[in-house]
Amino acid sequence: MRGLFVTGTDTGVGKTVLAGAVVAALRAEAADVRALKPVITGLDEPNSADWPLDDELLARAAGQNAHEVAFERFGAPASPHLAAELTGREIDPAALARSIREAGAGADAVVVEGVGGLLVPLRDSYDVRALARSLALPLLIAARPGLGTINHTLLTLEAARAVGLDVAAVVLTPWPREPSTIERSNRDTIARLGEVEVATLPPIERAEPHLLAGAGHELPLERWLRDSDRGAS
Repeated sequence: MRGLFVTGTDTGVGKTVLAGAVVAALRAEAADVRALKPVITGLDEPNSADWPLDDELLARAAGQNAHEVAFERFGAPASPHLAAELTGREIDPAALARSIREAGAGADAVVVEGVGGLLVPLRDSYDVRALARSLALPLLIAARPGLGTINHTLLTLEAARAVGLDVAAVVLTPWPREPSTIERSNRDTIARLGEVEVATLPPIERAEPHLLAGAGHELPLERWLRDSDRGAS
C-alpha cells in the first residue's frame, strides 16, 4: 500500500488540516487518493461550515463521504479506548487494519490519519503507534510551531523510531507568514536535534479543497511518496 500516515505531537495540532492538504493536493494532480481516519471520536462536538468535523473535512478533500473515511465512529470527545468503552464495545485491531487495506486497495495513494498522538490507546495494549506499524507507511508528524513544540516533537520522534517507524518529515502548522525568532529557531532545532526533515504548512482560511490543495502543493509530496514506495518494496 502506497501512502502516508499522519500523526501529531498532541491533539489539536493540525493533523486533519495537514492530512486534508496532502489529499487535496494529490487529488488536484488527478491522483486516485483515499483519505482515511479509521477511528474518530468527538462526533457530538459542534460543527461549522468553514471547519467541519475531521471525517467531513477529509471527505471533502478526497471526494468521498464521511462514512468511507472513518470506520470506528464515536460521539464522545475522549480517547478512543474510553469512547469505545462508553458504547459497550472494543476496537478490533485486526479488523481495523484489514478495513484500511481494503479501502486503499488499487488507489494511487492512501493518506491515513491517526487519532491523537502515537501513544493514544485504541484499546488495552494496542495504540496508534501499533496501528501505524501494522500499515508500514512513512509518518508525517504534525506539530505546533510555537513554544513547547521542541519537547513534544522530539518525544514523538523517539517514540516512532523506537519501534522502527520511518518518519518522512515533521510539518509545522500553521506556519505564520512572518515567523518569529522562536518559531524559526524551533524549526531549525527540531531538524538538527531530531535529524529529520522539517517542512511547514501555511495558514488555511477555510477547509475548502482548493485552499487545502494550494497549501499542500508547497510540500514535497511526490518525494515522500517515493520513500513510501521504497519502504513497500
